[in-house]
Amino acid sequence: MENIKSYKPLTIPHLVWDRESLTDSYGELVVQPLEPGFGMTIGNALRRALLGAVEGAAVTSIVIKGVNNEFSTIAGVIEDTMQLVLNIKQLVIRNKEGKAGTMRLQVSGEGVATAGNIVADTHLEIVNKEHIIAHVAHEGELDITFYIDSGRGYQTAQWPAEERYQKDNRIYIDSMFSPIKRVMFEIEKTRVGQNIDYDRLILRIYTNGSENPVSVLHYAVSVLRTQLEHFLALAEIPFNDISAKPEKKEEKRPISHLEKFGLKSGQLELLLKPIEELELSVRAHNCLKNAGINRIIDLVTIPEDDLLKIKNFGRKSLNEVKESVKILGLSFGMHISEEEVKRLLETTK
Repeated sequence: MENIKSYKPLTIPHLVWDRESLTDSYGELVVQPLEPGFGMTIGNALRRALLGAVEGAAVTSIVIKGVNNEFSTIAGVIEDTMQLVLNIKQLVIRNKEGKAGTMRLQVSGEGVATAGNIVADTHLEIVNKEHIIAHVAHEGELDITFYIDSGRGYQTAQWPAEERYQKDNRIYIDSMFSPIKRVMFEIEKTRVGQNIDYDRLILRIYTNGSENPVSVLHYAVSVLRTQLEHFLALAEIPFNDISAKPEKKEEKRPISHLEKFGLKSGQLELLLKPIEELELSVRAHNCLKNAGINRIIDLVTIPEDDLLKIKNFGRKSLNEVKESVKILGLSFGMHISEEEVKRLLETTK
């Protein structure tokens, strides 16, 4: 009979997100205990994967009405084309489906053209809506079409070879797809029983807000696992089965997407209910209904500042709605879709 080799177990770590500081653009993860030396191994691998492998969306080319090259000036616009391109590069775009898309900016007359004036495809969302694109004079006009693609890392402008001018006057620009702004990690020593040589890894992730730290870490780990599994020449050694699992403690389990918003399962069903549940005044209720806001999820996924743009919806109505939403334990600007709510409801049954 063939002998089956026995292996020594490995230490299985706890993963804990700092819930107090976790936002759409920052997250701190503490991983402990790790085998001696594994803090540097895992921390460096995660950092490199986060910085170089995570997908994001960016503008790859633009068409400006009346302009056929990036060195032109635009009548009635303070910024020249080169300055516009630099401003456009700073747009932060959330691509919900990972597909290519377009956006359009049309501004006439004196005013400041911001990212909030851009009309995007349904699967695209501008995160930094206050970002200034250009300043338009009294008789000026600015019409820009943006072409959005998904990718990884940094990409130089993809000008077609051997073509001096594009038939559609398209201007190609350099693109930074990565949603990661910065990744840091620290390694400390921690105790396991009487042994003080184990590692504690503290990972800090900064994003541009288009993706949250929990999602980008999941993506980076998936990339690493996919690459590493091809190095296995034989059947994988089942260390997860032979190693002692960490005790499950409520405060030390990985944060779920539901917990990220501070929601409980009962609040999930509430999100899909009509806004009549809020018992608002007639004025506030009618303003929301006229703006197409029929359910609570339609309301809480809107940034607070955007509510003031609703016709006849003033500060008094905003304070009333804000108080009603707060009583339910909800908040404005939540990035959660109806599909995701239904999926989470299924998992909590």
